Amino acid sequence: MILKGRVWKFGDNVNTDEIIAGKRLLTLDFEEIAKYAFEAIKPDFAAKVKPGDIIIAGDNFGCGSSREQAPIVIKKLGVSAVIANYFARIFFRNAINIGLPLIEAPGAHQTVNEGDIIEVNLKEGVIKNLTSNREIHFKKIPQFLTEILSEGGVINYLKKNGRFKV
Repeated sequence: MILKGRVWKFGDNVNTDEIIAGKRLLTLDFEEIAKYAFEAIKPDFAAKVKPGDIIIAGDNFGCGSSREQAPIVIKKLGVSAVIANYFARIFFRNAINIGLPLIEAPGAHQTVNEGDIIEVNLKEGVIKNLTSNREIHFKKIPQFLTEILSEGGVINYLKKNGRFKV
C-alpha cells in the first residue's frame, strides 16, 4: 500500500475531544459530524482537507476517551493516514478496526512541514517527503494489520476471511 498526500500538522497530546467534541455527537450522520473535526484547534481543517491528505502529529495522538467517532470522522473526511511519534492504544485499535492506517514514525513530526507532499509506503516502512526530498523510515506495520487495513477494516476482513488467520 502506497499513500500520497498533503500534510496537516498537529502537536502533542491531541485528544479525542479535540478531534471531535462530544457536543457534536447528537447524530449518527458522520457526514454532518465530520464538518466539526478539529474545530477547537484547527477550525478550517474540515473545510480544507482533501481526500488523500495525511495528518502528522507528535506524541500521544488520540489520547483521552475511547470515543470511536474520532477515527471515523478522520476517515470520513478522506484522510488516508495518520502519522505520529506514538498513539494512544485505544485510538490505535479503533482506527485499525475501521481501516484507517496509523504509522508510528518518531521524528516525522520534526522533519515534515505542513503542506509538504509525502508518499508513505506501508509495506517498506518508508515515508518519502517529495517536497524536501528526504526519507524517514518507520517500523513496518505487521502483516496481519496491513491485511485488515487493505480490506478496509476488521469487519470487512472478517466478512472476506470468516476468521482471523493464525
